[in-house]
Amino acid sequence: MSDRKKYAVGITDHMIGAPDLEADVLGDDVEIDFFASTDEASFAPDRLARLDALMVWGAPLGQKSIAHLTRCRGVVGVGYEKIDLAALGSAGIPFANNPDYGTEEVADHALAMILSLHRRLWEHDARARGYTSGWQVHSLKPLSRSNKATVGVVGVGRIGTAVVNRLKPFGFRILGYDPGQPPGHEKAVGYERTDRLEELLAQSDVISLHCPVNGETRGTLDADGLARLKPGAIVVNTARGELIEDLDALEAALRSGHLAAAAIDTLVKEPPGEHPLLTAWRNREDWLAGRLVITPHNAFYSDHAAVEMRRNAAKTVRLLLDEGKLRNQVTDRS
Repeated sequence: MSDRKKYAVGITDHMIGAPDLEADVLGDDVEIDFFASTDEASFAPDRLARLDALMVWGAPLGQKSIAHLTRCRGVVGVGYEKIDLAALGSAGIPFANNPDYGTEEVADHALAMILSLHRRLWEHDARARGYTSGWQVHSLKPLSRSNKATVGVVGVGRIGTAVVNRLKPFGFRILGYDPGQPPGHEKAVGYERTDRLEELLAQSDVISLHCPVNGETRGTLDADGLARLKPGAIVVNTARGELIEDLDALEAALRSGHLAAAAIDTLVKEPPGEHPLLTAWRNREDWLAGRLVITPHNAFYSDHAAVEMRRNAAKTVRLLLDEGKLRNQVTDRS
């Protein structure tokens, strides 16, 4: 890196393109070291040691890498599931996420999934291909009106609130569970608050997940959680794969009909590996037709969000370099 630059900022990876947007925001006094990799093992110790700040996207960041960040004043990432926050804390390096990007996109994605599964659109489409006689007589049942159905939103933060606001015009009864929100939040936003997750699961025709993964939420809809669902419920997950990490339990719930349908944008393993449920989905097996929808972890994406995400992260780093302030700081959530 050139000695003419005042600062050195590392960027681990991008989904698309070179770090030109970041360079524009960070300014001429910053030298960018673009690792262009999500493989943490490829991050050379001498490159890490020269950084004043590090921006992390899809790459994990563990203790071995953190030990070499001897000059680093802060790390900025999208989320923190792959970041060893405890190791950063021990090293005295603050971490900030990028919480405001993609809010509209994820909320829109979740709403599209909710409406499409509630109206059984994908199932109608899959089955209509084989109809050779009759047409309208093939309407699937049960099929309720929106204002006769209940949607339970688990996690009513930025994205959960955006989903609630999008649901209101359709007339759904909306339940919300989020112990982190202050009393009265439900009145300001406009949903019915449940104090226990079990209450929401038992009453909801559709459950939409919008919470982070931590010790309390991991496996929220495991076999026990799925068993607590109202029979015939629909599950939508645009949050984290670890909330529904037991594919055996998910398959059993779908096969039995206890779970009517599921839409998932994020999985524990991506791309997904081999599993009987995923094989049935890939092969469009008749029993699952239109009942399991999987999108490739792109609920957050739009052309606008991709630019916003990168610019906002770079602005966070610039503020850190100029004023020593790290906005959106996250502490150890384990």
